[in-house]
Parts: sequence; C-alpha cells; structure tokens
Amino acid sequence: MSTEATSLYLVPTPIGNLADITLRALDVLKSVDTILAEDTRTSGFLLKHYEISKPLQSFHIFNEHKTLAGLITRMQQGEVMALISDAGTPGISDPGFLLVREALKADLKVDCLPGATALIPALVKSGFPTDRFCFEGFLPHKKGRQTMLKKLSVEDRTIVLYESPHRLIKTLEQLIEYFGPDRLVSVSRELTKFHEETKTGSVTDVLEHFKKKDVKGEIVIVINGKEE
Repeated sequence: MSTEATSLYLVPTPIGNLADITLRALDVLKSVDTILAEDTRTSGFLLKHYEISKPLQSFHIFNEHKTLAGLITRMQQGEVMALISDAGTPGISDPGFLLVREALKADLKVDCLPGATALIPALVKSGFPTDRFCFEGFLPHKKGRQTMLKKLSVEDRTIVLYESPHRLIKTLEQLIEYFGPDRLVSVSRELTKFHEETKTGSVTDVLEHFKKKDVKGEIVIVINGKEE
C-alpha cells in the first residue's frame, strides 16, 4: 500500500438521489482543505445537506485554463483538494480531466473514488449487450455531428450518449435518418429521481413517446450496436 499522500481526490456525487453518496466520499469531503466544484450553488446544497463546511471554489469549463496553474501550485505546497461535479463522477464530460492531467504532470498523487455515474445504470437497464460498449458523451452540436453519426451507425458495440432535453427529439430524428427506424434504443431520464423514466424500443417508437411529453432532466441514450 502506497504511503504517498494524495493531493487530489476525484469524488463522485449523486446524480439525483442524495442518499447515493458513499460513506468514503463523505469522509474525504470532510477531510480535504478545499473542494473544487463545477457549480458552487449546486454543490453547496449537497454539502449543506451533509453538514460539510469546507472552502468551496469554482472550477468549470469557463475558467479551468485560468485557474489550473494556481491550483497545481497550491497542491504542490501541501494543500489537499477534492474535485466534484454537479452530478456523477468528475472528469466524465466535464473539464475535470484537465486538472487530473496537470496534477499527474506535476507528479502529484490523484485518487478517484468509485461512485455514481449516469451512463452505467442506463446501460444496464437497456437490456442491450454490456460486455462491449462505447461511450461517446455528447454529440457535436454542429461541426462534425453528421460525420460522427455516420461513424456510429456501423458500430457493432452498444453505444452510450448523453443528451440535453431540448435536443432529444432532434437526436432521435437523426438516429432514424442514420441508423434506420428499427434500430433499438433505450432512453433514460431523471435517473434516481422521483420522475425517473426509461423507454426502450425501436427509435421510431421511442421518438413518438417523447414527442408527446415535455421532456425534462438529464438524458442518457443507449443504442443497440449494428447487428450482422
């Protein structure tokens, strides 16, 4: 077991239900010197719920490059930090990986705790093969989007995407165009929350289902791989 002191902890936080945080995550958050958060207001609610009072600093996609050097210097001087995202595991579809990369370049020890992430529950609930899958995060909004869809349309592994509620209908329509109307998909939203919902079926059926709704919450789209 390594005796090297950890400088940066990556701490997963609940994707909805606050009870999903681990005991170890709470211990780490109570022990560090500073907590870096994607949105201090969102994270502040979680920390208040668990009576954790530690200095909270913003670290998000709009300021990460400006603050990176300063954070690394502080950790080199002995400050211990924890990075959390709005929900789930930091570094997944957020700028957390930049901080990890720079910390490793500076020979600082980084630990990542296991915990909540939206893609795994959605993948397992889909009923599609889980032994091989690819996670593509968010599709490009404009440039490169069609190229990516064409590439994924021939992928034989299960595909996992993230999507925002206001883009869901457009994305499902494009899946019909590039993957065909009968490709099986599973769409999960509001995972672990009161209004959690998963709809699985042909992309045509799933599209018609969500066209009738006012879609809210974070979305995970799982697509069955292309069959021979």
